[in-house]
Amino acid sequence: MHAVPWHLYVSLRDSLDESNSHLKLTFLQGELEIMSPSPEHEESKSLIGRLLESWCIDKGIELFLQGSTTLREERAARGLEADESYSVGARKDIPDLAIEVVYSSWRVDKLETYGGLGVREVWVFRDQKISVHRLVKDRYEQAPRSELLPLLDLDVLARHVVPGTSLTSAIRDFRRALASK
Repeated sequence: MHAVPWHLYVSLRDSLDESNSHLKLTFLQGELEIMSPSPEHEESKSLIGRLLESWCIDKGIELFLQGSTTLREERAARGLEADESYSVGARKDIPDLAIEVVYSSWRVDKLETYGGLGVREVWVFRDQKISVHRLVKDRYEQAPRSELLPLLDLDVLARHVVPGTSLTSAIRDFRRALASK
């Protein structure tokens, strides 16, 4: 949708929250995208999150879950819900890390939306690969690894995101793969 006023976006988001809707909205300066996540999408984002959480537990890294909470800023005219999001080291109002699982093309640029909200790093899972995008000034630059969690092998993590796999075996196999490196 185009030329959507801020107050309409906020009203729609709040109404969807009250009705426990699973629809996700991305708002960028009047452009609004409404998405309904597929079961494969939901399973993939949860597997990524649980594998990441497992790794942080094993490494003793303090990780604060922010999930898919709505991030929005009227002055920046931006708002969205990450698939998963986290603060690293200490709880923050804006997460350090947002994770996006992509099975269909974005109609509204989520990286531009996140950038205006100040999220330091965005991981995009697409085609069984994770690409890392670091915020530099007000734009994202693709990076070879996470600056927040530089020791985490994202290629190994991505290989263990297989919808239909049990969480227990995904974590067990992921830990085994990391230990054998």
